[in-house]
Amino acid sequence: MLPSFGHCKTLIAATLCCLPLLAQGNDRAMQDALQAARSQQWQKIDQRAIEGHVLAGYVDYHRLKARLPGAEPEAVLAFIERHDDAPLGEWLRGQAIQQYGEAGRYESLRAVADGVPAGTERQCHYYTAQLGADQKAAAEGGRELWRVGRSQPDACDTLFNTLRAQGEIDQEAIWERMTLAWQAGETGLADYLGRMLGRDWQNGRTAMTVLKKDFSAVTHTPACLGPECRGTSALYAAAMHGFTRADTEAALEAWRKLSPHLSLQERHRRAIEHDLAFYSMVRDIDQNLGWVDELLTRRDDGDLLELRVRTALGDRDWSEVIGWIERMDEAQRGESRWQYWLARALEQQGNDAEAREAYARAAGERNFFGFAAADRLDRPYALNQARSRFDEEARRGVAEWPAVRRTEALLRIGEPGLAASEWYAAVARGSEEQARLLADYAQRRGWQARLVQTTIAGKLWDDLAWRFPEAYRDHFLHWGRQTRVDPYLLMGIARRESAYNPDALSPAGARGLMQLMPGTATQVSRQLGMNDPGPYGVLDPAVNIRLGSTYIRDMLDRYQGNRLAATAAYNAGPHRVDRWLREAPQAFDLFVESIPFRETRDYVQAVLAYRVIFESLANGGDSAGVSLLTPAETSVRYDRSLLASN
Repeated sequence: MLPSFGHCKTLIAATLCCLPLLAQGNDRAMQDALQAARSQQWQKIDQRAIEGHVLAGYVDYHRLKARLPGAEPEAVLAFIERHDDAPLGEWLRGQAIQQYGEAGRYESLRAVADGVPAGTERQCHYYTAQLGADQKAAAEGGRELWRVGRSQPDACDTLFNTLRAQGEIDQEAIWERMTLAWQAGETGLADYLGRMLGRDWQNGRTAMTVLKKDFSAVTHTPACLGPECRGTSALYAAAMHGFTRADTEAALEAWRKLSPHLSLQERHRRAIEHDLAFYSMVRDIDQNLGWVDELLTRRDDGDLLELRVRTALGDRDWSEVIGWIERMDEAQRGESRWQYWLARALEQQGNDAEAREAYARAAGERNFFGFAAADRLDRPYALNQARSRFDEEARRGVAEWPAVRRTEALLRIGEPGLAASEWYAAVARGSEEQARLLADYAQRRGWQARLVQTTIAGKLWDDLAWRFPEAYRDHFLHWGRQTRVDPYLLMGIARRESAYNPDALSPAGARGLMQLMPGTATQVSRQLGMNDPGPYGVLDPAVNIRLGSTYIRDMLDRYQGNRLAATAAYNAGPHRVDRWLREAPQAFDLFVESIPFRETRDYVQAVLAYRVIFESLANGGDSAGVSLLTPAETSVRYDRSLLASN
């Protein structure tokens, strides 16, 4: 007998009330099952308890992975198709390629592969499998993997040995790799490769032995090395690379003598000349500049043209600034940075009308030089902010998207790394509108670091409220007041340093929101009379912001409150900035452009531009009354006088 409708309503209500408890129970079972699956303890998995769980596929993944390489490719492909909306499918494909390759199941590998995989080891397995199906692809891919100056994984041995036996990797390829290994300082690999060469390469090996001791011997090196001179080009490229790094002035002198008499491959000649031009400008070798200028009339290397403009700026040669900017291609020349400098140069030459036009082009961009150009024109900053609007039903529906449900479940069971993989895969896979809906969801959930990364993965560059959220705002305001540091500067530093990830750890060991090095954290905590927070205590946002705020305050005190210099010191260290100021040009913009480290140069620009954005967003998205720099920061001399006397 069917229950009455009223009884049904009672049952439904009871079921809904119990759903959170059921979810918790299932999550606990899922958590236990996933741990058991990772260690292949299948008897510990309560299959009935996880049946239908949104994360059940993770256990299935480990089951099928454990069966590799014995599992048939049909099973792998079926799993990939079943989980094509999650990263699981591609993870299993990668595992199958790896394990089929190790087992020599090349037909199975070809069946599951979907193009060239990522990673050198898997690529070697992939191209080894292609030896039996597509010889041309195998040879091309194998030669590309071979042509490096470092050791490759053991997985490449079969591929390389086969291609050598077939003559696809010939003596010239062995010689070239030997020169690359020497250039990279991999002497063991170079010696190993040298033993593969025949006697007709002896003069090349002898020349390399001499050059290892003295790069300047390149001027006495034979112009024909190896059989039919096939070893000449690679050896000269490697030797000139080392010579240029060791003594750029002498290297250029030698090259000018040698170049007309050498028959080299174009790629090697270009590499040699690029190195010579690059190091000549980086090291300010004035006597090389005429040669560099002549070279740049024949070359269109964007990085060399950038360096040449920066060299002209250092010399205050405004005519040269204009000339080299005009040689850039349209895309590079149109960047706000170069339009700003074009305007500055035109202004210096008294061409105010054209200068204003160039400033106006630069001022349309949302960055440091765009804002500096707007200041020159006394106009508001171009924030170019997008404002997203959503249908409420669409917003509510996001919570039911499978990827979102899996992300939430993974967070509930303590798997933040897997949750991040699920989330960013969904963002990258989705449309722009779907990426916006996911960003909106992340904001509503208070996932600040994930929100920022969502805008990056989804390329939502103009959604400023999402790219620059009010994360840890109360802490920044509080410690800004306590240390008398502009809180928006603190926000800009944290946003650049960690993108608001409180657990961020850099390769160098910097930690937390404001990326404090352990030594700095110890020093500042001692200064404040605090206990050393240690490597984990410094990850606490409140502690990290307090210590970071104090450190940047000390830098501001060191440089008389100047945020440009202090921000540079936060990134590169005060001793370097002290040295730069002793050698620096006087104007603020020239100081920024003269910073020798690209990382620090970009860092200073980003932090100060971010500061403008944060303050503008706090004003409701209006930049009126917001300034990139204070009048003192734009008018002060950026030289040794900026160093506070103490």
